[in-house]
Amino acid sequence: MRDSFKIQMEKQLGEIGISLDEEKMEQFFQYYEMLIEKNKVMNLTAITEEEEVITKHFVDSLSLVKVLPELKEGAVLRIIDVGTGGGFPGIPLKIAFPDCHFTLLDSLNKRVKFLEEVFEALHFNGIDAIHGRAEDFGRDSSRREQYDLAVSRAVANLSTLSEYCLPFVKKGGNFIAYKSGEIEEEVKAAGHAVEILGGKIKEIVPFCLPGTDMKRTFVWIQKEKNTPKKYPRKAGLPSKEPLV
Repeated sequence: MRDSFKIQMEKQLGEIGISLDEEKMEQFFQYYEMLIEKNKVMNLTAITEEEEVITKHFVDSLSLVKVLPELKEGAVLRIIDVGTGGGFPGIPLKIAFPDCHFTLLDSLNKRVKFLEEVFEALHFNGIDAIHGRAEDFGRDSSRREQYDLAVSRAVANLSTLSEYCLPFVKKGGNFIAYKSGEIEEEVKAAGHAVEILGGKIKEIVPFCLPGTDMKRTFVWIQKEKNTPKKYPRKAGLPSKEPLV
């Protein structure tokens, strides 16, 4: 592991109150190297510089502790990462909080194969990657309303993301969307959709990535009621015709 990698990780994670042992730091570096190598042959991320990957992928993913500090206190949750892409935020969260069980869902099989390679290389237990669409798996009884928490950094409006994610969350659980940019109008527009799907917007948590002026926001939605059986709608509809 390069000194520059370790120094920057320790500094930025310190700013969000996370400390990692040597083994976890090595896992992060190994993941970084695998990501950059695989990115040469398939599109996993547009961000490849070490410093930027640390800030915009690793630290951004782990900033979830701003909403759920209980993760740092050893909470054991069943978590699904919807539209995980190259593994964000799921893999950074798994490294930092290995006792939680994770499911990483992505619609591209090549990405899922890469994720499985990472799981094996990092000797993970309690994690699986599934290839498919959220609309299909959200209707699967073995997945529907089985998770304490759904997270997503996927690029979609909040109404669409809520229809992808809330069906996975058990009553009393949470869905937390990672967002950037101005989101007030988007949140307001999604309010009714969130309610239809059984959720309630609990809190909007803005923050800046450590050492930058890059603004991020967590939209924290609590699941108050079971999602009606007709949601999610068939594949493609949530993005083409978001609930209003």
